[in-house]
Amino acid sequence: MGKPLFYEVMEKPATSCIIGICTTIWFYIQKKNIGYQHVGISYETAIEGHYWRLITSAFSHISVIHLVFNMSALWSLGIVEQLDYLGLGIAYYLQYTLVLVVLSGFLVLGMYHILIQRFKIEYFRRVTAVGYSCVVFGWMTILSVKQPSSRLDLFGFVSLPISFAPFESLIFTSIIVPQASFLGHLSGIIVGYAIAWGLIHGMTNYWAVSMLGWIVLVFVFSLKRSGAYDFNFLEIESVTDPSLPSVRFMGNSRTLQMSSVPLGGIEIV
Repeated sequence: MGKPLFYEVMEKPATSCIIGICTTIWFYIQKKNIGYQHVGISYETAIEGHYWRLITSAFSHISVIHLVFNMSALWSLGIVEQLDYLGLGIAYYLQYTLVLVVLSGFLVLGMYHILIQRFKIEYFRRVTAVGYSCVVFGWMTILSVKQPSSRLDLFGFVSLPISFAPFESLIFTSIIVPQASFLGHLSGIIVGYAIAWGLIHGMTNYWAVSMLGWIVLVFVFSLKRSGAYDFNFLEIESVTDPSLPSVRFMGNSRTLQMSSVPLGGIEIV
């Protein structure tokens, strides 16, 4: 008999939180009747400056089957949080989850760019990617390198050797779900191998927090700039104050002279 769910949640706190976030977002999307085109990332929306979609696309799922498949696989992969003796653990899990979310998203867009610009396949200009699969496939790959003896449990009754799980799952999802993003899953595998083999390394809590800060800034400002959401507190207005002096040039001699002409400034409202 397995452990009670409560104890498993306590052993996988980061995984449990991510599953909770993705599930909550799914319920919100269903309640508000939001389509994947409103939260997913595509080449066209990326070049229009909708960088916030790199994050919303990763944590959004449109169908319940999509959500259950990804979260079931992620729950099994949460064992990474318990592998401190292999140099993994909770901190490693959170740090490289950030890396997987961002880099796999950029890699997908890079593949779209090559297919569109080099091979003139315009189909990929509007293909919209959505779901946590990139990160799931990334962790499958990392675990297959770090602990090849592990097994991946899906839906509680399907168990796959982790050493083959990334490519088995890639083929399986491509056959069962034709609209699944092959390039998205492949990007997760590529970034996963880069992390597992040490090509991407050196993440610490400091760099993870710094990276998270930049992600939040880009997320907020790209939301505002793209017009997807209006942040009134970020408005910048000019202010004139007659008590402040200004500097101007007088005549052709370009002599500097102070005057009481109001100086334009900025104020964050």
